[in-house]
Amino acid sequence: MSNIKLIVEYDGTHYHGWQYQLNAKTVQGEMLKAIKKITGEDVNLIGAGRTDAGVHAIGQVANFKSNSSVPISRLPYALNSVLPDDIVVKAAEKVDDSFHARKSAIGKEYRYYILNSELPSALLKNRVYHYKYRLDLDAMKRGAELFIGTHDFSAFKAAGSNVESSVRTIKRLDLNRIDELIELVIQADGFLYNMVRIITGTLIWVGNGKLMWSDVRDVINSRDRSKAGPTVPPYGLYLYKVFY
Repeated sequence: MSNIKLIVEYDGTHYHGWQYQLNAKTVQGEMLKAIKKITGEDVNLIGAGRTDAGVHAIGQVANFKSNSSVPISRLPYALNSVLPDDIVVKAAEKVDDSFHARKSAIGKEYRYYILNSELPSALLKNRVYHYKYRLDLDAMKRGAELFIGTHDFSAFKAAGSNVESSVRTIKRLDLNRIDELIELVIQADGFLYNMVRIITGTLIWVGNGKLMWSDVRDVINSRDRSKAGPTVPPYGLYLYKVFY
């Protein structure tokens, strides 16, 4: 039996997230159906991250164990022939039996895109968050620096999150402007539920003057969700890469 690792890209617009749900269309559900068609097997497909409804992925990682005779080099082509066109398997490889897409991960990179322009874009609908008011990118960058390091990120998790610890280590948080598009790049050893979207919302508050960049440290130290910014929409968020 082979343990097969997949790299998956998808547009999350029309899905209720990654995680399989009995009565909803999900990315994992579509993947399971495709694997069944190609291999004839009902497999346990493990994803590295449970992206929410509307969230996209460029580098989602998944693995499953299979006795299929389909050559692994041909597996992406076979799966893509039966998958919806908004889900694409980019790569497949045989990995050690101990590999687990979620438990073996040591970090992830997410990216969030803000269209900072007066008017929206027809072509980028459901791909970026349109924010029409002016944002001070320099202030946002200074605020972003304060997130880097190991902190208790309780102020940046969704209410009701059930986790043993809210301590995480952010290794990188960059902001770049490409014409009217602002790209936020964040790498950490792990993320709390809605953490990236709340951090982004807080930095938008810094950019529009609702918070001073130096206030970010106080928000982190407060561990109080009500002190942080809003949870921005899911459609600007991309799971970009998983580190092992």
